[in-house]
Amino acid sequence: MRTHSKHVLMCAGPRCTEGGRQAEAMFLKLGELIDGRPGLKVKRTRSHCFAVCKNGPILVVYPDGVWYRCAGEPVLERIVEEHLQGGNEVSEHIIHRLGEGDA
Repeated sequence: MRTHSKHVLMCAGPRCTEGGRQAEAMFLKLGELIDGRPGLKVKRTRSHCFAVCKNGPILVVYPDGVWYRCAGEPVLERIVEEHLQGGNEVSEHIIHRLGEGDA
């Protein structure tokens, strides 16, 4: 297992996008974005439905406990660049924070 300081879980459908196709494509894109930053210590894991399908797919960053609505590649790119790499949450796409209820 690669050394990591953050663990990203991402829903790969099937409910959030038709048949899970877009969700799976986004999960694969997430891998490309992470692998394209060799110094980034992030592990990603495919998950099935988180049961909060709000224009998914849903992406969760741990240990931060931040849940994102990840409705397209531009949002995914921002999360990787700004949150995973830069340490700054992308607040307008957060749907939940661990321990705080609805954001």
